[in-house]
Amino acid sequence: MNSIRTTFRNNLKQYMMLIALVALVIVFQVLTKGVLLKPMNVSNLIFQNAYVVILAVGMLLCILTGGNIDLSVGSVVALIGACAGTFIITWGWNPHLSILLCLGIGILIGSWQGFWIAYMRIPAFIVTLSGMLVFRGLTLIVLNGLTLAPFPPAYLGYSTGYVPDPLASLELFGVRNTTSLLVGILIAVIYCVTQVMGYLGRKNKGYAVENVWMLIAKMAVISPAVVWLFYILASYRGIPMVLIIVGIVLLAYSYFTSHTVMGRHLYALGGNEKAARLSGVKTKRLLFLAYVNMAFLAAVAGIVFAARLNSASPQAGMSFEMDAIGSCFLGGASAYGGVGTVGGTLIGALFMGVLNNGMSIMGISSNVQQVVKGLVLLAAVAFDAISKNKLPFNLPRFGKKALEGQHSAEM
Repeated sequence: MNSIRTTFRNNLKQYMMLIALVALVIVFQVLTKGVLLKPMNVSNLIFQNAYVVILAVGMLLCILTGGNIDLSVGSVVALIGACAGTFIITWGWNPHLSILLCLGIGILIGSWQGFWIAYMRIPAFIVTLSGMLVFRGLTLIVLNGLTLAPFPPAYLGYSTGYVPDPLASLELFGVRNTTSLLVGILIAVIYCVTQVMGYLGRKNKGYAVENVWMLIAKMAVISPAVVWLFYILASYRGIPMVLIIVGIVLLAYSYFTSHTVMGRHLYALGGNEKAARLSGVKTKRLLFLAYVNMAFLAAVAGIVFAARLNSASPQAGMSFEMDAIGSCFLGGASAYGGVGTVGGTLIGALFMGVLNNGMSIMGISSNVQQVVKGLVLLAAVAFDAISKNKLPFNLPRFGKKALEGQHSAEM
């Protein structure tokens, strides 16, 4: 029991956000009279928040380098959408080649910003604030203030379609899409197998491992949740194509941050840049690559979002950076850098997505939604600061005794 309590305490923030996410879903499920978790709405949730997850993963890597953020991602999303619309709709280029070209433009944007941040040592806030204005202006220039639509089916298929169901003739549990259900079961089984193998591998090598009961509890919660999600999707139209893109991003970056040398160097850079540099970490190159990666993922999000709207709009991407930053902090990333996980970021993005969707279903105005999201973000960062004792005072002792202690120290 002591081991379980220690494990829970060491991962308090992530567990608290997971509990808060479940509680939020239950609250909105009741308040919306069951609309939130209807199969069609769950599918819409995935489409509506795919870009947030993609942006949040990229933002996490920037935050890991030392609490830096990228304010330009919303403008980059708009610019990439504008470029895609110009290439495909106006000029009639091949959609597949146009997508590759848009991704290349994203990498160039990241290289531009990363150069000024990493090698010229201009604060990331200033560089990306400049980028937010520049890229938004370029979007208006490219589109000439107009909206381009519609995109051809070859472009839309990447993110707005559904995975085909080769087992349509086979009906299991009365669902419309059998393939989706079987994929969910397979993913749950693979997850459990990898968790057990990872646990045994760490234990055999003599590494510190979590309590076995905590491992079992985690599998008992996550595996049924995965199967339930795919069962819901199977009851509608199946697996959205954009979910495949999001899944690849999550798996790739989760592996990168936890199983590669460069990923661990990111945490070292955020923990103490000077110590990391003296230890042989190429801090400038790492910081440069973090912003190149952020712009690349912003390009991916721009392609996904333009397909979602089926248009290239000058107003696309407004406040996307706020959703991405909020998702990272809600998911356990530290405002001081060096702390955060891809899994936690996913939880934060889901929290923001459910919050937005639930309030929209209830008919709450966008003005009130902004207030609520702002307060939630402040609470998440405040919790991080208090838990790390970064505040200039200790809240439980703030008062007469604290002032007396400070006076004694000065004497």
